[in-house]
Amino acid sequence: MIARCQLLSPDAKYLVALSGGADSVCLLLVLKELGYHLEAVHCNFHLRGEESNRDERFCESLCQRLSVPFHRIHFDTQAFADLHHVSIEMAARELRYRYFEQLCDDIQAVGICVAHHRDDSVETLLINLIRGTGIHGLTGISPKNGRIIRPLLEVSREEIEDYLHAINQDYVTDSTNLQDDVVRNKIRLNVIPMLREINPSVSENIALTAKRIAEAEKLFDWVLKKKAEECVLEKNTHSMVIDFSLAVQNEYILFHLLSPYHFTPSQIAQIAENDGEQSGKEWSSDSHLALLDRKRLLVCSLEEKRKPMRIPEEGRYVFSDHCSFTFKVVSNDENFKISRTKDEACLDADLVEFPLTIRYVENGDRFVPFGMKGSKLVSDFLTDRKVSLFDKRKQLVITDAHQQIVWLVNHRPDNRFCVTKQTKRVLCCHMISSV
Repeated sequence: MIARCQLLSPDAKYLVALSGGADSVCLLLVLKELGYHLEAVHCNFHLRGEESNRDERFCESLCQRLSVPFHRIHFDTQAFADLHHVSIEMAARELRYRYFEQLCDDIQAVGICVAHHRDDSVETLLINLIRGTGIHGLTGISPKNGRIIRPLLEVSREEIEDYLHAINQDYVTDSTNLQDDVVRNKIRLNVIPMLREINPSVSENIALTAKRIAEAEKLFDWVLKKKAEECVLEKNTHSMVIDFSLAVQNEYILFHLLSPYHFTPSQIAQIAENDGEQSGKEWSSDSHLALLDRKRLLVCSLEEKRKPMRIPEEGRYVFSDHCSFTFKVVSNDENFKISRTKDEACLDADLVEFPLTIRYVENGDRFVPFGMKGSKLVSDFLTDRKVSLFDKRKQLVITDAHQQIVWLVNHRPDNRFCVTKQTKRVLCCHMISSV
């Protein structure tokens, strides 16, 4: 597997996670025998009293005998779990992998070798299957994930123990692995032995199935990526517009598109159940909003709405990280030309009274669009221009001292304040966007 999957290089240095159990002892011995440049690391989580200290002493003694540099670290795992409100298992995992990455950098190792074997991969597949999973959860454990390397994934626990017995190498046993108090232990101690009564080769067969699914996964991911790209109408740093009628044809497509934005599988399932007709229906993740709007699904980052900004006089004002405004009064003489760009409005300065206010549009806002005589609801004006529901929420207006809208930003100035032949001074309002 090492050669086939190109897991290790003979010229590089590797860190071996050494617990003292049969799996990690086997891994250290085999890689040492193969001539790889190794250093070992042991984590003492202080969860099993004297047994934890026994494991540390064993690992130190083994490394001394093998002339392998030995690193150790002590964790107050229970305190970490309590502080972060996570399980002991999750706390231990986060602590050890965070330290492994740090130590890798410190000693200039290129990877961290861990002793997951075939039975671990089978257990992981069964756990995922029990909890509910997609195709990616049916491939077991990956041989390599970032800097984490698993050279023993095609070796069974029985083969590991037989190897250690054959060379008379002892190891320590974690007593908690013999208690069926967590899901993985229940599967290892109860479920798999029961399945072996049905078929003695169950572990080998499940592992082979996972390997075949992993091969199918490569083709599946390629097709999924192509199909997902066909559904995306627009995309930038902050937002994405999806053709909902195409994306909803397969929930996997929606999952591929939405999961990077932290939407949960249950939310994505709810979105997939819609027919696209419920314009305005929305879902929120911890970072993004998904909004149905006329057969499209709009996905945009959740940005805290800025409070209204008061503009007391001419000058430049930064409204947000992505948006600023300039206000300048000029003479309406032969050198002045009215700007026709959407990001600038030219108003009669003698009709517009400071202080101005920059704010988001509100329900019931009305203005007189340039070129019209009667007033119109801003929401109706934006609907006529086919502005999305999400963009409506982000729409800015500028009002004068009497709370009258003088400019619907990036759309139209109010006709009552526009430049005419009688205008002597012009207030030039310019929006500068960094998006």
